[in-house]
Amino acid sequence: MTVQNHLGGNNMILANKIIRLRKKNGWSQEELAEKMNVSRQAVSKWEAAQTTPDLEKILQLGNLFGVTTDYLLKDELEDEEFTNDSDDTPMRKINLEQANEYLEGRKDASTKIAGATFLCIFSVIPMFLLIAFSEQTNAPITSNLAVGIGLVTLFLLVTIAVTVFIRIGFKNAPYEFMDKEPFETEYGVIGLAREKQKSYRPTYVKYNVIGACACILSPLPLICAALAENELWVMLMLCVTLFIVAIGVTFFIVAGVRWASMQKLLREGEFSDRGKRKNKITEAIGRAYWLIATAVYLGWSFFTNDWHITWIVWPIAGVLFAVLELVCDLVIDKNE
Repeated sequence: MTVQNHLGGNNMILANKIIRLRKKNGWSQEELAEKMNVSRQAVSKWEAAQTTPDLEKILQLGNLFGVTTDYLLKDELEDEEFTNDSDDTPMRKINLEQANEYLEGRKDASTKIAGATFLCIFSVIPMFLLIAFSEQTNAPITSNLAVGIGLVTLFLLVTIAVTVFIRIGFKNAPYEFMDKEPFETEYGVIGLAREKQKSYRPTYVKYNVIGACACILSPLPLICAALAENELWVMLMLCVTLFIVAIGVTFFIVAGVRWASMQKLLREGEFSDRGKRKNKITEAIGRAYWLIATAVYLGWSFFTNDWHITWIVWPIAGVLFAVLELVCDLVIDKNE
């Protein structure tokens, strides 16, 4: 007998247990709804035995109340069966002050992460420019000196970026548990997150549109320069392409980091239980995919020495990765 069939004739018993446990914890229906990330109407229907929580919500109710799933699913209304670890490892709670501090911290971190990422992409541009000018007739700088100065600049910019990443990581350390373990939100936190999400949505959409347009249009300068068949012009336009990509990625990161912080508190999207399971699969596939793409790019480039052509691997890999993610989502959804 499946869980749904088992519950079919025992909705009232489950409803009474939810009411008893909710009142025992001193929560209103609205407070329980916030903790379960559902509407108050959904809780009301559970307690009126009009609808039955799905299995995922039943597991969540068990964790929230600190009782076993067996107790919730039993046909009898009897004393609670508490889980063994309910007292030893209580679920962490985030209050309104902590939530506001977390969201403001991620807002500040979003611009710093975006800036550091911009530096990483930009770091190769000075070297490309110096090499291009060193190869011109009567150039005031030799090729070796150009490479040396370019590498020094690259390492300095990357060092600055890595320092920023490390500082942000330490600052976010108190909230790392949100990625690793279940947590509860106290009254008002869900409302705060939803209000901030609602007000930020237009900016989120605008930044993603700008980022997408920048990345799509970024190869145009390089394509136009390739038609001119001038090596200096090609190198200059390659730098322009990288600069445009860096701008697009910056907009993506600023929007993504802030949006993710709100979704994490709401436990929506990729931060829901289902989303976390899906992420584990897609992240493993993504790591393997980009390692293969890097190997193809380096192998092709070193064997042919056509560095001015092999860059095409990355936009193609990006498009194919989007398709791969879509296929993975469809397969995971079908299996679930």
